[in-house]
Amino acid sequence: MTTKTNTANRAGTTDTTPAPATTTPASAVERAAETERTRAVVAEYLRRVSDPEQGPEEIAAMYAEEVDWQIAPNPAVPWIRPRSTRADVVGHWVELAAHTVPEAGGASIDAFLVDGADAVLTGHVYGTLRATGKSFHSPFALRLTVANGEIVRHHIYEDSLGIAAACTPDQAEPAA
Repeated sequence: MTTKTNTANRAGTTDTTPAPATTTPASAVERAAETERTRAVVAEYLRRVSDPEQGPEEIAAMYAEEVDWQIAPNPAVPWIRPRSTRADVVGHWVELAAHTVPEAGGASIDAFLVDGADAVLTGHVYGTLRATGKSFHSPFALRLTVANGEIVRHHIYEDSLGIAAACTPDQAEPAA
């Protein structure tokens, strides 16, 4: 609840009567409905990502034709880079599958928060690289925004440096 302060009160006291709500009941209902629509889209996205029967096209179908996909690019990791289209999203899942061992990877979700069109997921992602056999583990935070039933924003924050280390072959020790 918000309160207003009126220091010009004649009695010299502070007026702490509740200020009018900034959200009308109708807009609160609309916001709650939008929150539930977003939750349903993100839940379906998570279902598709975790289902081995779902391919890159089925996962990418959850995204709008144009998407704001942000991640700090790392040249050592082919799939870690910004994207801008649904076709780019397909490419992400194709590249990820080409470079990792499917049975040795996944993610766990610690929190799934939704407010209106935005959802934030936190958790841990892990995997093993085909080329090096090395594993990686990284905490992550993922912000998704949904519009018209499609994901329009995908911003992920993870330890891409740690993932890059798993992609880098061990260097042979120089001969003494």
